[in-house]
Amino acid sequence: MSGARHKLLPRVRHRRRWPAFVTALALLLLAALLSADEAPPVKPAPAAKAYRQAAIIHFEGPITPWLEGYFTRKLAAAKKAGADLIVIEVDSPGGYVDESGNMAEMLRDASWAHTVAYVPDEALSGAAFVSLGCDEIVMRPTARLGDVGVIFLDPDFMFRYAPEKYKTDLVQRLRGLAIAKGRPPALAEAMVDMDVEVFRYRNRNTASISFFSDLEFNSRPDSADWEKLELVIESQKGRFLEVSGTRAVELQLASATVASEVDLRSRYQVEGWLEYRPDTADKAVYVLGLWWVTGLLFIVGLVGLLYELCAPGTCVGGITALLCFALFYWSRFHAGTSGMLELVLFAGGVLLLAVEIFVLPGFGVAGVGGIILIVVSMILACQNFIVPETQHDWNTLLSSSLLVISSCAAFAVVAGVMMRYFHVIPVLSNMILAPPGSGQSDEDTSGKAIASAVQVGSIGRAETPLRPIGRARFGDMFLDVACEGDYIPRGASVRVLEITEHKVTVEAVA
Repeated sequence: MSGARHKLLPRVRHRRRWPAFVTALALLLLAALLSADEAPPVKPAPAAKAYRQAAIIHFEGPITPWLEGYFTRKLAAAKKAGADLIVIEVDSPGGYVDESGNMAEMLRDASWAHTVAYVPDEALSGAAFVSLGCDEIVMRPTARLGDVGVIFLDPDFMFRYAPEKYKTDLVQRLRGLAIAKGRPPALAEAMVDMDVEVFRYRNRNTASISFFSDLEFNSRPDSADWEKLELVIESQKGRFLEVSGTRAVELQLASATVASEVDLRSRYQVEGWLEYRPDTADKAVYVLGLWWVTGLLFIVGLVGLLYELCAPGTCVGGITALLCFALFYWSRFHAGTSGMLELVLFAGGVLLLAVEIFVLPGFGVAGVGGIILIVVSMILACQNFIVPETQHDWNTLLSSSLLVISSCAAFAVVAGVMMRYFHVIPVLSNMILAPPGSGQSDEDTSGKAIASAVQVGSIGRAETPLRPIGRARFGDMFLDVACEGDYIPRGASVRVLEITEHKVTVEAVA
């Protein structure tokens, strides 16, 4: 008991000597405890460097060629505006590997600005790939990062994990990004390879913490200086590494966590921010890139070309075709899948077709070559490679080819209907102008008027080239006719072979 009293005695004397100080301290502690729930969250420490101009690029949705094109344009715009701090607000479940890698390496090499990936919700798969290319990763505490496992569609149309050869290349790319930006490469590897386990290590000399896989650790010359601690549980075998924002900071993958975008902006010493979101042009490129819209552009464009050939001089078909193909190539150029090669091929194909139609009679090598060039141009414009190298490339080539071929098949059906019923389609028939002085009325093209003017065996003259549809004159009447062969030149004599309600078929007279 005496010992206890002796131990407490100094404290009693101390309280009597400074009662006001002790009372004030007690009141402050009590107030802090009572107001702990109402205290505002602690904000992350601001970045040390001040920046002249900041830009935030909103990066949302699946990673596709369209998103890569949009990102490339916005990054170039931010550079042109003089931004030296680029924040990529990433909210994406991932997407195509090649596009993700292109954007990640674009960010890695952006030496003109400090790059930050801000993850408010998720950056998974390809989006994690992109984030690793930034100088910093800043996340909300509950956001998710990781799981870069690669899958592909096999010939049986089943999704499977990529083969080891392809995975090895991706591992090296992610490790290279992690090393370039000062992150543990083993953790980046574990995002791709589910068989890699990563452990936490502490340096015996400096007490610093790092993360290694067993294979990586055993190859280090200073392995004796490190003490092996626990397994990073998110990297256990059979699962791809995926971590929350709080955990990413602990594992040295992320620099900080923030509660909101407001806190993110307060972290950097910048007064004004430029914001880049998808604008009207970007949205138009996205809509025009949808497969069914692309197919519709093909069909309408080809129908326009056919109509221009059937009714030369009206310009309606030509303008329609020009507009459709211009929209297609404009959208693909901005999406990043088309360039000068595709435009040159298309122009060459159109030129060959023009030579075949207006210079050479019939339909031969030039016409076939022109069609092939146009088809190849359209297929290449739907993809961002020329020669397929990976399974993904082959799948993309198959999809592009099916789209173009199916569009051509649909056009063939529409063309057959047009050639059969061209004269009675209300809008089209009204656009066909009769030559001056022909005195032709709307009734002249009816079955009865034709029967009264011409009969099977009647001889007339081609007023326009027949390819195979054109205009012929029988006495004082001008009729729309179709030749039996591929081509009859203007001025040639023609003989009526068949007369139906909607069509007059002729042949050349030798």
